[in-house]
Amino acid sequence: MSDTSELASYCLQTAEKAKAASRLLAAVDGQKKNDWIALCAKMLTDRRAELLAANAEDLKAAESNGLSPAMIDRLRLTDKTLDSMATALSEIASFPDPVGRILTSSIRPSGLEVRKVSVPLGVVFFIYESRPNVTTDAAAICVKSGNAVILRGGKEAIHSNLALGKILADAAEQTGLPRDAVQLVSTTDRDAVDQFLSMPQYIDVTIPRGGEGLIRRVSDNARMPVIKHFNGNCHVYIDRFADEQTALAVVVNSKCQRLGTCNTAESLVIHSEAAPTLWPKIAAALIEKGVEIRGDARLRSLTPQIKPAEEDDYDREYLAAIISAKMVDSLDEAIDHINNHSSHHTEAIITRDLNASRQFTTRIDSSAVMVNASTRLNDGGVFGLGAEIGISTDKFHARGPCGINELTSYKYVVIGEAHLRQ
Repeated sequence: MSDTSELASYCLQTAEKAKAASRLLAAVDGQKKNDWIALCAKMLTDRRAELLAANAEDLKAAESNGLSPAMIDRLRLTDKTLDSMATALSEIASFPDPVGRILTSSIRPSGLEVRKVSVPLGVVFFIYESRPNVTTDAAAICVKSGNAVILRGGKEAIHSNLALGKILADAAEQTGLPRDAVQLVSTTDRDAVDQFLSMPQYIDVTIPRGGEGLIRRVSDNARMPVIKHFNGNCHVYIDRFADEQTALAVVVNSKCQRLGTCNTAESLVIHSEAAPTLWPKIAAALIEKGVEIRGDARLRSLTPQIKPAEEDDYDREYLAAIISAKMVDSLDEAIDHINNHSSHHTEAIITRDLNASRQFTTRIDSSAVMVNASTRLNDGGVFGLGAEIGISTDKFHARGPCGINELTSYKYVVIGEAHLRQ
């Protein structure tokens, strides 16, 4: 954009069009939304050459700008990636329409019928980084749940996202959906984000997906609700009744299956009765995988090769081959430690004791609590929600993986026969 006034005008027009489209989309039946998703999936194949050419421009710019190999890999579109994107769309289409469900219904003594009915949120402003496949996932989740969406991807993927955005809009036009139901922000100007965040009259909710810095900036500046998590300091607690093989498998998977995700384990807690037998084996398994362990004095007495933990290690999301570790003397102490240091994202307990698992799942204050299962399983697809638009650690309005149902609200529909308030 050439100047501030032009940028402000562009953002305002985009938001106004999204609000108008959301009012039309709220009344669209489920079949028409599914037809749009199916056509988008088909177009990913039919217009593959166009998409790969646009992605090649982004890859060339990324290499020139010195992006890391990992970032370039996340940015890259291939035939396999496009096939996976189409499959994800088909899965979203297969879910029941979340709009118009009667959540509760009752007949009052007066004969008045009171229904609680699911409705779309309205307009979603979605901000994300790097991966172009997120563009189609987010668009489909929003439209399936009856919401218009403004998509603001990272500048490193601008050509890929604009090409995908054109497919989404063309498919909307061909299937009778409002064309402005899905809009891709065409400018990479960072100030555009702040413009949209100042428009609560048009945008009902903002969802940022990326690094902690981005999410905190959005949360600080947004004038509408934000669905978010800041970081993922996730814990695995090894109880005194833990099964050895389960503990080894879950710890290694939680930490090592993928290092840079929000549901990767960043901290271990182990009961003192389990530590003498289990801890040396767990430490050896992690070290073999190249993980640096930062432990307290009691754990270092069992495994002197690990590094000492500083107090702030227990609060950190490393997103790297590093993990903190602490020994505790009771389940109560483990729960207190986790609740005090956790980011309230995902925690796991390894135990064969039913009472311990019940205490842990009841008292841990996180969006997902796993029993004898990896923290990496906190995922919309794994939970049967289809693709997710993000994971929330908030308690209002959505918590945990956010799929199509989490992008709806409700209203009361009341049916009477000349009922009056006396």
